[in-house]
Amino acid sequence: MVFSPVSVRVPATIANLGPGFDCLGLAVGLWLEASAQPSQHSEFIYSGNGSVSSENNLMHAGWNAAFAAVSLEPPTVQIKCHNPIPLARGMGSSSAALVGGAALADAVLGGQLGREGVLRVCAALEGHPDNVAPAVLGGFTASAMHQNQPVSVSLPVPNHWRAVFAIPDFELKTSEARKALPEMYSKADLIFNASRTALWVAALSSGQHQHLKIACQDRVHQPQRAPFVPRLLETIEAALEAGAIAAFLSGAGPSLAALCEQTQTAKISTVLEAFASRILVLPIASGYEEVVHGRQSA
Repeated sequence: MVFSPVSVRVPATIANLGPGFDCLGLAVGLWLEASAQPSQHSEFIYSGNGSVSSENNLMHAGWNAAFAAVSLEPPTVQIKCHNPIPLARGMGSSSAALVGGAALADAVLGGQLGREGVLRVCAALEGHPDNVAPAVLGGFTASAMHQNQPVSVSLPVPNHWRAVFAIPDFELKTSEARKALPEMYSKADLIFNASRTALWVAALSSGQHQHLKIACQDRVHQPQRAPFVPRLLETIEAALEAGAIAAFLSGAGPSLAALCEQTQTAKISTVLEAFASRILVLPIASGYEEVVHGRQSA
C-alpha cells in the first residue's frame, strides 16, 4: 500500500477519577505526537520520556490492529513518536501509544474506522476503556463494556478547570497495582462506589460541581493501593480542604491529580508539593487530532 505521510497527536489521560474504576476517564493537555510514512521495513523512532523498545511497541500494535479490523494487511511503516507523557505514572502513556498507532492507521485508511472504530480497536488491546475513551473522544468519559465492545459517552468539562498533577519520582506499573486489589468486595463498598460514580456524571452534567468533592471518594482501589504510594490519602484530603474540585489517584498511580479552577492552581500546587516535588498543571483536552500541514484537524 502506498500512502502519504500522516501525523497525529494524542492526549494524556486520567482513569478512574476516584470511584469510577475502569470506567471513568478524563483527557488532559499533554500530547504524544506521532507520524507514519512508508518504509521498506517496519521502523520505530522514539524520543521523550523513558526508553521504549522498537520491537513489539504499542504504536505498532495499534497500527496493526486497526488494519486487521478492516481485514487488510498493514503496510510496512516508519513510525516516529515523541512522548512527553511520563511512563508508569498513571497518566495514560500506554493508551496514548495504542490510540496513536490506530489513529495513524485510520488516517491512512481514509477514516474507514472513525473514532468509534479506533475506540473499539484500542479498548480490545487495552482490556478496558477508561484511558482509551478520553484519548479518543476527549473531555470526561464514562464507559462500559457490552458484549466485548466499549460503549462510551463524552461530556464537556469547563474550560477554566485545570488538572494539577503531583508526579513522584518512582514508577508503579498498572499490573503491579492491580495485584493489590481483592477478588471480593462488601456490598457496602460496592454501593459506596456505585453511588459516587453516578454522582460524578450527574454533578458534571448538571453543573452542580460542588458535589464532586463527595463524588471523587473511593473504597475500591485507592485505600488498597495507598501502601504503594506514601501520603496518598492524606494529600487527597488536604487538596480538597484547600479548595480542589476533586482529587484522586491518577489511574493506577503513583501520580495524584486534583481538579481546580484556573485561579486556584498555585494554591493547590503548593499543597501537592508535600506529596511530590514535580508538579504539572494541564488544561482539559479534546480527543486525538490528525495534524495536517502543521494544523490540527479533529
